[in-house]
Amino acid sequence: VQLQASGGGLVQPGGSLRLSCAASGSIFSINVMRWYRQAPGKQRELVAFITSGGSTNYHDSVKGRFTISRDNAKNTVYLQMNSLSREDTAVYYCNADGLLDAWRTFGSWGQGTQVTVSS
Repeated sequence: VQLQASGGGLVQPGGSLRLSCAASGSIFSINVMRWYRQAPGKQRELVAFITSGGSTNYHDSVKGRFTISRDNAKNTVYLQMNSLSREDTAVYYCNADGLLDAWRTFGSWGQGTQVTVSS
């Protein structure tokens, strides 16, 4: 299973970006889809996740500003990021786990997309 992330870029403080991550391959079902980020010199941290049923959870630092959603028909997860600050600058990675068939599971990472918040 391959995950292709897109949507990163340069944005001014207070601006918005929308990240997308599409899963492809022989997928039976996707369970949880997640967004992580890693800032320079820092450990990778979980930003948000969404379950197959649509339940969501967020890192405290992004609550009220970021929204995670998914389109199960397209095997795609999104991260709408509003009110961006310089502290949100990082490489953002998507992650997903699920089933390839009734017996085999998968866990995959996307390649990362750079988000830079700067004036």
